[in-house]
Amino acid sequence: MIRHAFASALLLALAASSGAIGQSREARTDPALRAAIAAPTRTPANVARDRYRHPAETLAFFGIRPTDTVVEIWPSGGWYTEILAPWLAARGAYYATAMNERGHNRLRQLASAHPDLYGRIRYATFPVFDGASGGVPNGTADVVLTFRNVHNWRMGEGHDRQDYSLDAFRQMYAMLKPGGTLGVVDHRLPESASDARERTSGYMKVSTIRRLAEQAGFRFVAASEVNANPRDTTDYPQGVWTLPPTLTLHDQDRARYLAIGESDRMTLRFMKPRA
Repeated sequence: MIRHAFASALLLALAASSGAIGQSREARTDPALRAAIAAPTRTPANVARDRYRHPAETLAFFGIRPTDTVVEIWPSGGWYTEILAPWLAARGAYYATAMNERGHNRLRQLASAHPDLYGRIRYATFPVFDGASGGVPNGTADVVLTFRNVHNWRMGEGHDRQDYSLDAFRQMYAMLKPGGTLGVVDHRLPESASDARERTSGYMKVSTIRRLAEQAGFRFVAASEVNANPRDTTDYPQGVWTLPPTLTLHDQDRARYLAIGESDRMTLRFMKPRA
């Protein structure tokens, strides 16, 4: 009963919110977004990672409004879903994409447990190969967000280890309305590093992501250092997965990797041109 009462109060706060979010690194955000970030219904383990992921500042940088139709690429366990879906439920729309129906299982569990918060999630397939159906309709999204996914496309995850990163950017471009925003966050590889490391380490160069986006038709707008981590040297035995939260080496040098924290990340904003 208490959870239901809180959910109802949160949705009322979302509905009452108005105005666009600023694009500054400062935390000048919609009060309803603040309420969604502070909600006790968020998973405690997810809340503990806010200090690495800076959700308020990141979403503010991307300029998302509570009336937008937002597509999140591969939410997986739903870290950003727990924030975006309630915030957008009252006046906007939230799409969650996955490679197949199994990829939506965690979010459907969330929706089943809290239908008043997550019951309006729209589900879609991404990427869509060989003319298959089920993707986000073309020209319908105001914002597409992808958090730590481009390296997977570069490494060919789920597609016979073939790089399909450019096709993925082209499909995101097609989803967006003219003037729409693409927000990208990914693990950052130094520009001086070998290109081959992009296919094994989980890190990507900013120049590579910019090139892929621009080849797909996007225009680069701005970069933010909000998710930077200067302690990350990017040269670990098991790539980015050596660091938390994965900690692939388990107890080996665990204290060292916990002290580094999560990876150094680029945060890039692109736009689909209006004409």
